[in-house]
Amino acid sequence: MSKLIVAIDVTGSPGSIALVSEAGVVDEVQLASPEGFAQTLIGEVDAMLQRAGVNVQDVAAFASASGPGSFTGVRIGLIAVKGLAEAAGRPAITVSNLQALASFGVGERRAVAIDARRGEIYGAVYNAALECVQEEVVIGLDDWLGQQSEDAEFVVQDCLTDADRTILAALPQDRTTSAPRAIAGALGKIAWDRLRRGLVQDPAEIDANYVRRSDAEMLWHDPHAVKLAI
Repeated sequence: MSKLIVAIDVTGSPGSIALVSEAGVVDEVQLASPEGFAQTLIGEVDAMLQRAGVNVQDVAAFASASGPGSFTGVRIGLIAVKGLAEAAGRPAITVSNLQALASFGVGERRAVAIDARRGEIYGAVYNAALECVQEEVVIGLDDWLGQQSEDAEFVVQDCLTDADRTILAALPQDRTTSAPRAIAGALGKIAWDRLRRGLVQDPAEIDANYVRRSDAEMLWHDPHAVKLAI
């Protein structure tokens, strides 16, 4: 079997992992872990490699969703990829899960959105080449929709929560594409394109793409918040 990429997305629930070759997705598994992915993720990756009859030496690179999403999930995915890549002596690749989501679209201008809680969404716009043409932001849904052109195709994941349904209900149904919850395979395909172009990272240098800072970070950097907390 040709060289492979292991791709991991645990930025939300459910998560997913995939094994991707240059020809496409070899295996993709949706992961459900109510207690979190920290205790199960490496075991799931190992089981996937065993099913394919390969080992880490057959892996050309390890890829992780860099966010945005759950702060804990983003960190777990990045730590797993960093550890696997360093142990195998392979490069790492990080991919925005918004970009991976955009790959399920078919239009020339793809507006993607996922729930960011607090009544907001993570949104961005990509073109057909999956280049970001409107930066990733955290914003109110109505404000974001007001920035979109009439030719935009909206790409959102399958609905699981009330927040998902709220997002879907606000979008023009004739210009909306539904993507699956499992996006590790799409993430792995983007990672393969970057690997071919030499756009890889030292595992020690990979970083998260939170878009919005965590509550702890905002508390730390806001002197007024710190004073109130004390």
